[in-house]
Amino acid sequence: MIMTRFTRRNFLRTSIIGGMAATCIKPFDTLAAFGKQEQFSTHVALTSGNDRADMAFRALQPFSKEISQAIGNRRIVLKPNNVNINVPLASTHVDTLDGILEFLKSIGKTENTVIAESAANGPTLDGFKNFGYFRLADKYGVKLVDLDQEPFDIIHVFDEKDFRPHAVRISHLMLDPGSFIVSVARMKTHDRVFATLSLKNIVFGSPIKDQGFTFSDSSKQGTTSDKPIMHGSGFRGINYNLYAMSRQMHPHLSVIDGFEGMEGNGPNDGTPVDHRVCVAGLDWLAADRVGLELMGIEFANVGYMNFCSQTGLGIADLNKIEIIGESINNHKKSYKLSDNFKDQLIWKNPVSQNLSESPKSNFRLSYT
Repeated sequence: MIMTRFTRRNFLRTSIIGGMAATCIKPFDTLAAFGKQEQFSTHVALTSGNDRADMAFRALQPFSKEISQAIGNRRIVLKPNNVNINVPLASTHVDTLDGILEFLKSIGKTENTVIAESAANGPTLDGFKNFGYFRLADKYGVKLVDLDQEPFDIIHVFDEKDFRPHAVRISHLMLDPGSFIVSVARMKTHDRVFATLSLKNIVFGSPIKDQGFTFSDSSKQGTTSDKPIMHGSGFRGINYNLYAMSRQMHPHLSVIDGFEGMEGNGPNDGTPVDHRVCVAGLDWLAADRVGLELMGIEFANVGYMNFCSQTGLGIADLNKIEIIGESINNHKKSYKLSDNFKDQLIWKNPVSQNLSESPKSNFRLSYT
C-alpha cells in the first residue's frame, strides 16, 4: 500500500485518530487551560557514572511501581534513535537498551517486549546488526522489529509551504493504545529544533519508508520515505507538527542517554561530548526539559516544547520538577549548537504575508 492510495477504511481510521487527539491528553490538561496547572508536579531521575547500562537501570528504579502499573498487560515498545545506521554517535547505544531490559526483567516485564525502529537512512535491521542489538534478542528473548515492514495508519500533518494537510504513513505499532512506548533517546543537538530528546525520537521515528529506501539513491530506486513530510518544510512547520503529534503519540516512559552526547551539527554530523549522565521519567516533557538544562540549551528557544507546556501536555517548569538522584547543577555542560541555530528561532516571529522571509535554504533534511 503506498501513501497516495486511500481507502474508506483508511479515511475512517484517520478521522478516528484525529478525533482521539483531543482525548489523548494527560488528566491535568483541562485544568491547565484554566490556569490551574500549578497544583501539579512531577519527578525525573538523573544518574551519572561510567557504565551506561547501570546508569539506565538506576535511573528507572525509583519508578518501579509506577512503571509496572502503567505497563499492565500492554506490549512494551523500546524505540531507539537510529538516525544513521552507520554512525554510532548518532544512534542509541546497545548498553542503554541492555540496562532498560535488565530493569524490565527485574519487574517481570520482558515477556511482551520489542525493540522497534524505522531507521532514517537505510535498512533498519542493518543498523540493529551494526550496533549489536541482536545480542539483546538472545539475552532477553525480545523481538527486533523493522517498522517499515509492519502495518501503518494514515494521518495528516501541516506543511508551511502551502498550509495544507499532507498524508503520512505512521507505524500502527506506535499509535496502538496497546503499546507502552519507551523512548530510548540519545542526547544530541539538532539543526532544526535545537535538540533531539525523547519526544522527537518518537514522532520522527514513527513515519515509515519504502523497503529499499536509502538517502543516496532513493530517486533511482523509486522508493520514498514519509519522514520529510512530518518535518513540515520549515522551522515553523517542524515545531508545530511535533506539538500537534505529541497529543496522540508520545513516550509513556523516557530514557535519555547522555553518557556520550553529540554537539554541533547534529543529529548526524556533530562531535562527541563526554557527559556521563542519564535522565529518566514518566512525563516526557519534564524529562526533555531536564535534558535541555543539562545541555545548556535555553528552553525558550525550543518551539514545540513551549507549545506543549503552554497547552498543559506536561510539566516544563523546573520549579515543579523534583529531581531524584544527582543535582542538575553538578552536571551541566554547554553544548555547542548547530551552525544555523539563529535561523531556527524564526518560529518566534509572526508569519509575514511574504513567506519568502523564511530561510528555507538553511532547512536541511536530516530526518531524526
